[in-house]
Amino acid sequence: MDPVAAARWHHAAPAPSPWLHEEVARRMEGRLQWIRQPPASWCHWDPVRGGLQAHALLRQRYPDALCHVYETTPAHQATAQEALTPPWWSAARWKGGATQFGPPPEGAVQMLWANMALHMHSQPQELLAQWHRTLGVDGYLMFSCLGPDTLRELRTLYAALGWPSPSHQYTDMHDWGDMLVHTGFAEPVMDMERITLTFASPQRLLQELRELGRNLHPQRFAALRGRGWHGQLLEQITQRLAVPSEDGQLALTFEIIYGHAFKPAPRVRVASESAVSLQDMRAMLRGSTPS
Repeated sequence: MDPVAAARWHHAAPAPSPWLHEEVARRMEGRLQWIRQPPASWCHWDPVRGGLQAHALLRQRYPDALCHVYETTPAHQATAQEALTPPWWSAARWKGGATQFGPPPEGAVQMLWANMALHMHSQPQELLAQWHRTLGVDGYLMFSCLGPDTLRELRTLYAALGWPSPSHQYTDMHDWGDMLVHTGFAEPVMDMERITLTFASPQRLLQELRELGRNLHPQRFAALRGRGWHGQLLEQITQRLAVPSEDGQLALTFEIIYGHAFKPAPRVRVASESAVSLQDMRAMLRGSTPS
């Protein structure tokens, strides 16, 4: 994807959490029932776009855990603080379930929650490495993102008309698993599902897409489109995306990828000389057993 366009979108994205983001977060939160050990502290990464309503679900699940809210978009920091600061009379403000804003210290959390952020980042492996550093040993990552089948109907439409792709390419879940292992995570579990959204009009469909993101493809159309092209787009969407079984509603597919992985205890590479950070040494000592 175009890194300049990705950075521009990251700083200019609208503050409300899109409906699809909230729905995906709700489904991902349901998967936490399989986690036996609740985290003593966790980090909600970019909650304004990832799901402010979902934050309440996570708070209900882990009421006594310390929550680090880290909003990486400067324009959204005030929104996050206003929406997620517990009221002064709330017991969570004074007890173990407090909320802290800003980046957590390295190795400080047992769970990092990142919903629908990875597919819009131009350097995803750097972001995975940052998440890995934030987690403590045996901590786990929960994330979701869009997969390559997303907008397949719109991609087919654009290709048939000879237009450049309507969006950048999305990464396959198996490649995400490989990147997790390469970053240092262990036991990655990847899953996916397809969600079909229907719309009453092409205008409403395009509005939804504008709220979800932007086309970050490096070879996207570089100039402004005219009214004639826009009218043709609306006409083609109406003709090609209508589903008779849905009373003529317009359908779009979104492939949702869910990822889960642990941060294992660090290992020292065998060499004539080896350097180990103080943090890694402490982690290895905590995990060692007496002989």
